[in-house]
Formats: sequence, structure tokens, C-alpha cells
Amino acid sequence: MKEDNCLHAALICLGMLYYSHAITTEKLNHTRPSLHGHHEKGKEGQVLHRSKRGWVWNQFFVIEEYTGPDPVLVGRLHSDIDSGDGNIKYILSGEGAGIIFVIDDKSGNIHATKTLDREERAQYTLTAQAVDRNTNRPLEPPSEFIVKVQDINDNPPEFLHENYHANVPERSNVGTSVIQVTASDADDPTYGNSAKLVYSILEGQPYFSVEAQTGIIRTALPNMDREAKEEYHVVIQAKDMGGHMGGLSGTTKVTITLTDVNDNPPKFPQSVYQMSVSEAAVPGEEVGRVKAKDPDIGENGLVAYSIIDGDGMDMFEITTDYETQEGVVKLKKLLDFETKKSYSLKVEAANVHIDPKFISNGPFKDTVTVKIAVEDADEPPVFLKPSYIFEVQENAASGTVVGKVHAKDPDAANSAIRYSIDRHTDLERFFMINAEDGNIKTIKALDREEIAWHNISVFAVEVHKQHQEAKVPVAIKVIDVNDNAPKFAAAYEAFVCENARSNQQFITISADDKDDSANGPRFIFSLPPEIIHNPNFTLRDNRDNTASVLVRREGFSRQKQDLYLLPIVISDGGLPPMSSTNTLTIRVCGCDSNGSMLSCNAEPYILNAGLSTGALIAILACIVILLVIVVLFVTLKRQKKEPLIVFEEEDVRENIITYDDEGGGEEDTEAFDIATLQNPDGINGFIPRKDIKPEYQYMPRPGLRPAPNSVDVDDFINTRIQEADNDPTAPPYDSIQIYGYEGRGSVAGSLSSLESATTDSDLDYDYLQNWGPRFKKLADLYGSKDTFDDDS
Repeated sequence: MKEDNCLHAALICLGMLYYSHAITTEKLNHTRPSLHGHHEKGKEGQVLHRSKRGWVWNQFFVIEEYTGPDPVLVGRLHSDIDSGDGNIKYILSGEGAGIIFVIDDKSGNIHATKTLDREERAQYTLTAQAVDRNTNRPLEPPSEFIVKVQDINDNPPEFLHENYHANVPERSNVGTSVIQVTASDADDPTYGNSAKLVYSILEGQPYFSVEAQTGIIRTALPNMDREAKEEYHVVIQAKDMGGHMGGLSGTTKVTITLTDVNDNPPKFPQSVYQMSVSEAAVPGEEVGRVKAKDPDIGENGLVAYSIIDGDGMDMFEITTDYETQEGVVKLKKLLDFETKKSYSLKVEAANVHIDPKFISNGPFKDTVTVKIAVEDADEPPVFLKPSYIFEVQENAASGTVVGKVHAKDPDAANSAIRYSIDRHTDLERFFMINAEDGNIKTIKALDREEIAWHNISVFAVEVHKQHQEAKVPVAIKVIDVNDNAPKFAAAYEAFVCENARSNQQFITISADDKDDSANGPRFIFSLPPEIIHNPNFTLRDNRDNTASVLVRREGFSRQKQDLYLLPIVISDGGLPPMSSTNTLTIRVCGCDSNGSMLSCNAEPYILNAGLSTGALIAILACIVILLVIVVLFVTLKRQKKEPLIVFEEEDVRENIITYDDEGGGEEDTEAFDIATLQNPDGINGFIPRKDIKPEYQYMPRPGLRPAPNSVDVDDFINTRIQEADNDPTAPPYDSIQIYGYEGRGSVAGSLSSLESATTDSDLDYDYLQNWGPRFKKLADLYGSKDTFDDDS
């Protein structure tokens, strides 16, 4: 640490000396005389004045990381026109002006007020200006210059990764490239050796080496074996200053793993394997396992096993378990201890993948001897055949022998065998077996038409070892006997037309026989001898197991007979032949001229010839038309006749209702007081309605007053209409009911002439003249009657 501080101080001093020399050089090289007094002669002797800068600066230098107590003097600005009287003011602007760099406006000295770091910023661009202190008038144009931060070795090298991982195959040659590590230095590579790096290996010798300039790590020892050591840890150092004393350094760790190659053959750990297997083992059962060790890994360590020699090659096989890399010996065929008691195998283990680079290391395989001993086992009985097939005729008598099964004990003891039938396969107990000799017999008659094949199972058990048993399937075929007569193949029902022609075929029949085809290859159809000359129908055998039924005569009648039963005899070709009589039902049906069936019901005929559909439709249409005419006639008869007299202009009776009989008196005119109409003096006040009960007492409206005695009938009626409209208890009648008569006992009397004993000449209608203008037409019509009579 002390050495580093001394070195740091020496560098600062060198920087200051370099800075002073640079300032002096800049002044000598770049100071220009004032603009005044500088003359050049032109081509013709004319004196020209050329404007020149009074000051020029290129760049200043300041050392980085300066930590002194006083600000660092960067440089001094001075103009040729500055006479030192203080009238010139220096101004500094640009990057970091006033913050990092400050200027003395009188002397032009520039100082750095903060510590600079070249790795953060390598240079600053500033602008200097000389102005008149009093007027701030620029005395010279602005001048731009650069302040460069001078580098020192203050950054150690840093690797791109803190840890590296690399792989290299084992057995690689010396100098094989493993990985390249790279470090970087933040210092200025163009100044000194601060960023010049040199790589070296601190840990990992003598296995690996590193190139000093490139950082490439290479193998340094030959034949490095992964099986001996798989992983190596290497430490690499990068040092600046070209690796010289005083330089800074950084390190990184590199983990190098040797990858596997197939450089080791498989090897059995022993020369002989002993195994044993029971003779009762079934094919495919595992006998034992062998394993050859291979230190290689992955596909380089894969081993395949095979049997290459031995007397058990036909009896055993070997497969490879790739998960455990073991060879699995399995039984290939059944063993018999009594025949052969041991076997020998030669098993080879070989690598699946071979690397040609290491083929010289020797054969990548190994062999071992496997000896297998067969163990005696207590075996169950063994049937001489794997299955049995027997035949027996149907309807055979009980106790008929079907066949015989035989089993023996394969062991040396040769125990006695007892037989039995598995009753789960013979639930109806059709068969039995002799427990001593294995003869199978029937218990009851068999029917081929019910069950053609019987599949049963027979057990064989050792007499002294009941747990040792064997089972064999037995199939028993029932041979057919011609014991079923043929019958109709279906439930036939024939139809014949009444107008059928002679020898016309109307149905074809066939037969079916439950027996085997050998006992019924052809069916023979015929009529019974007693009806061989049937007058109605005949039968024709088509000799193809079918027969046709034909009509023998013409003209059938459903009224006479609509159903016929025809017996038909069917015989088969078995030995002995079987026959049966089947009845064919024949119905007589009505048909049209084309032979299409219309009806098969027995219908009584009234007409000689039936009506066609068109005729029936025409009759129904006529009936409907007649009904319509009758309905219209009745409807017209019920309508009222129109009045014979029609008044022109206005009918004076348009509001008069005419009755043909007398009413019920005052009960029919309760809504209005007719007596008041006849005698206006009779109204003395409000008369309430009797058909509606008012909810509150009716009070006459202020504007409505009873009419005086001399009031006109027209005004009286209008008053009553207004009272009815304003009465909330009255129904909403909009017109007054006027009656042309009154009943008996009416105070107003009757206006009807139905019961009047007088004639029209006795009536006096002169009072109608006093009823106002609305009754004028009525008064003119009836009031002038006397005058009319007189004139006549």
C-alpha cells in the first residue's frame, strides 16, 4: 500500500512537469502578435492588413484522480492585447465551465475544482473569450480548446465472467484448446501500459497452461483419464502494466470437466456364473442375470449380451436390461428334469459403440460361462393330447360311450390318476366319466336340434396329491338323425281374386327342416290323396324345395265362401323320410279388372255392379247442393218483410216504438213521468228513479228550476234531459223513452188504439198544435183529418 501511494505521488509530479512544459510550448508556438502593426506587401507593393488571432489554444491536460488540497491549475489564458492594466476580462464557457473548471477573469488562470475520472469522461470542450471589462465588448473572436484528462493506472483488469465452465475429452493430446478467458481494463490503452494485460495460471498446473497474450487455456499433460479424475479447478490471473511490478491484477476460476470416451472394454468380474431353474418353469421366466462392468458412461458404456455357444442355446435366451446394464437369462422352452438335469452357456458382453481412435486398446468385449442346473419339481398330470374331439348320435341311449381321455404323472413316482368332469361346463349333466379309465358316457338322450356341440372340461388329479391336477377341453359333436319332419318355412296366408283365371298361380311356398341338410336335401310337396282332385286348387312341385299353388277353376264368390283351407303334405329326403301335413289358408278377395286386390271382407251386394269412386263423389256433391238450397230457402222465409209504405223526405215515426200489445202500465215507464208530459202542472219536484238506489241524497242544481205551468213541452223535455245528464245516480241514457201507449190504470191514459172503442174519426188531435215546432209535422198529419174528411 505504501508503494502504491509513492507511485501515485511520483505520477502526479511527472504530470505537473509535463503540464508546465506543455503550457510553455503552447505559448511559444501559438501566441500571435496583436492585430495592430502587422503589415504584408501585396503583389503591386500595396500594403495589406491581414486580420490575425491574438491567441490560439489547442488543448490542456489535467491528471485524473488528483486529491490535493488545492484546485489543480489546468492552464492560463492570455491575449497579446492584454497590457496587464486589468481592462481585459477573461470569460470561460462550455462543458463543465463554472462547475468543474473555473477561470480567474483577470489573470486567465483555469483551475479544476473537482477530482476527474478519465474512465467517466476523457476530455472536455471549452470556449475562451476576452472582452473589455468596462463595456463587455469582445476584443478578439472566441477560441475553443480541449482539456484532456490524463490517465493513471487506477483500474485493475476484470474478467467477463467470475466463473468459467469448460469441457475437454479425456485422453486429449497436449496443447488441446480448452477455453479462452478474456479480461478488460478500463484504463487508457493508448497511454502507457495501464491497459496492457498479461495472463498467467495460478492453479491447475501441471494439467493445464494458459497463453499469456490471448488467455487460451490448453491441456499440458497427455492421456488424462476421466475414470481417474473427472474435474479440475484452474485459477487464471490477468495483470496490467504488461505484467511488470506495480501493475494491477484480477483473477477468475475455470472448472474443466473431462468428457468420456470409449477407452475401456466391458469386463466380467468372474469367469463362471452358477444358476438353477425348476423344471416347472414356463417359457419366458427369468433364470438369472450376469453383468459386465464398463467404467465408461453414456453410450460409451452400453453393453449388449448374447449367447455364442453351449448346449443350452435352444433352451435359453439372453436379453439386455439397458437400465441396469445387465444380461437377463430367460427360459425359452419347457424343461424336463428326467430328460436333462443341467445346461452350459457361453455369454458374450460387447460395447455397442466403438471409438476407432482407441481400437488399439484391445477388443471391447468379454465372455463368461453360465452353468444352469435343472431342479426336479412335483409336476401335475399331463394329458396325452392338448384337446379331445368326440362324436355321438343324437337320441343315443343313456350310457353310450362317447370317448376316452388319458393322462399320466410325468414324475418318476408315476402316481395313479383320477378323472372328473368340470360341472360348470356341463350344467345339465348330459355326460359322466369313469374316474379310473377316463371313459366318457351319456347320461340322457341328446338332441342335435337343441345343442349341436357340447364343450366340457375334464380334470385329471393325482390320487395321493390332490393339489396336482390338470385340465383338458373336450368337444363332443352330436351327429344328426332324421327325427324332424319338414314344415312351412313361414306362416303363409294366400289371397285369390274372385275373377281369377283357371291355372293362375297365386302363391309360392317353401319348407324348412330342423334336421341337418344331409337328412333333408330336397323337399317333396303334394296334396293328400283324399283331395288329389280338389276342384278349386291344385299344387305344382317346382323341384327346387318350393311349390306353387294354382287356381283350378274360374269364378269365386265371397258371398258363398270367402275362406278355403288347403292341406299340403311335405316330405324330406332322409332315411327314413319324414313328412308332415301343413294347412294353407286361402282368402277370396275382390279385385279390379287388372287383378289388383280391393277388399277381402265378405260384403252383401245389393247391386249387381258396384259403384265407382267417381259415381260416389257425384252423388255426395248432389246431396250437398240440395242441403245448401234448403238452408237458403228457410233463411229467406224467416226474414221479415220490408214495409210497403216508404215516406219520402223524413219519416215522422223514426223515434216512435210500436208495440203489438199493451204494456204493464206504470211499471214500464218508471224512468220518466208520463203524467207530467200530459199535465205539466202535475210536476212539483224531483221524482227519483226506482231501479237505481242513489248513494246520497240528490240535490237539485242551482241553475235548474221546475218549469212553470205555462211552459212549453219542448222546454220541459230539454230540462228533463239536462237533469238526467247531471244526475250521478241515473243511468247514462241519452234519449227519452217514448211509448205509444200506456197500460191500464195509467194516470196519463192510453195513447193506443188497440183497445179503443172509438174510430179514427172520434179522435181529436188538435192539442198537438200546442206542443211546439217539433210536433208540427205530427199535428199537420193528424190535426187536419177533419178537414180531409170534409173535403172527401
